[in-house]
Amino acid sequence: MNIDSLRDPLDRRTFVQRCAQLAFGLTVLPTLGSRAFAAPGPGYGKAKRIIFLQLQGGLSHIDSFDPKTGESKGPGEAIKTSADFQISSYLPETAKIANKIAVIRSMTAKVGVHASAQYLMRTGFEQRGTIVHPMLGAWAQHYLGSSSKTLPSSVCVNRPANHGNGFFPAAFSPLPILDPDEGLTNSAARVSADVQTKRVSLLEQLDSTFGEKLADENVKAYGDFYDSTLQLMKSTDLKAFDLGAEPSELREKYGRNKFGQGTLLARRLVESGVRFVEVQSGGWDMHKDIDDGMEDRGGEFDQTFAALISDLESRGMLDSTLVVVGTEFGRKPSFDGSGRGHHPVGFSTVLAGGGVKRGYVHGSTDAKGYGPATLPMTVGEFHATIGWAAGLPLEQEFMTPSGRPMTVGNKAKPAMAVFA
Repeated sequence: MNIDSLRDPLDRRTFVQRCAQLAFGLTVLPTLGSRAFAAPGPGYGKAKRIIFLQLQGGLSHIDSFDPKTGESKGPGEAIKTSADFQISSYLPETAKIANKIAVIRSMTAKVGVHASAQYLMRTGFEQRGTIVHPMLGAWAQHYLGSSSKTLPSSVCVNRPANHGNGFFPAAFSPLPILDPDEGLTNSAARVSADVQTKRVSLLEQLDSTFGEKLADENVKAYGDFYDSTLQLMKSTDLKAFDLGAEPSELREKYGRNKFGQGTLLARRLVESGVRFVEVQSGGWDMHKDIDDGMEDRGGEFDQTFAALISDLESRGMLDSTLVVVGTEFGRKPSFDGSGRGHHPVGFSTVLAGGGVKRGYVHGSTDAKGYGPATLPMTVGEFHATIGWAAGLPLEQEFMTPSGRPMTVGNKAKPAMAVFA
């Protein structure tokens, strides 16, 4: 590999991963420390960890958290909850824990194409061809440092990392877990401890020569990576990735599917020291047969989401863990008897724990559910709100390698009304 090519972060990551695979049998890239900040204000820094449930395809707000009557009404019914608001009959388990969540009914965006809308919800920025923006986990690692001495600070479940580090170093990319039942693969050493020691010694000699030829701050990260990888391999923290340690009854409660088990894995990881975990649920693009779609995919989400909130509460973790439910966009108010099209103008998201009000509804849509009637919230403001809960300095600019000043949430303000 040409030394000059290592100036590109993706090539650097490939280089480091290949060295790790040869030396240790691992593809994990541990995270590196940074800085910490503090500021006053309701909810600031209450969320020590974040679980982001990403519903890929576009959740119908009208058939979930913002039910309507009249021509917009779908096949479901509005039902009472444990809080002072109604949700769809497709979410009976969520209705039971509604007094522990905050529903944001006034989300609005301009992007109605899947890939671009998903990018916007994951980063808080509209997609551009000239720059890749980071996920919240990378922002948090930059400002707050690593969340664990051995475990990664960010993990994504049921999806690849997709350069979640953005313009931050490649070491800030989330660790991908494509199958929660398999957990962390390639974590066992393929060689003996003696062979590992010899390989590390050789790599250190190579690094010494390499570092003299290329004075770059990322070169030092290679040595830190080797040390951290060995720590991870020897650490008992690896058990956090093993769902087999959970009682069968609890695994059934979360749901024996990739989303359910991925969410249970997320709880295990944040409990062990991972700061940010994204769990993806696919299949929400319900152009046709929304009734069966909500019974199936909506039923999975309903069971898992309620189980997560109840589990965190029972462990005393909910107040310090922010659970986020995000989606690409909503679905059109016009219901043709089977499904609904894409609709970014108005949709719903959910927050729970981490200093957020319980049993609260933020904003509203008009009678048809077309767009916000009160307290509209952009995706940037949504990210700024999450960032505020995590204790991130929202107004502090980060200068990207290309010379562009960037902030968490793209200079948006947090919705302070959602905090207790």
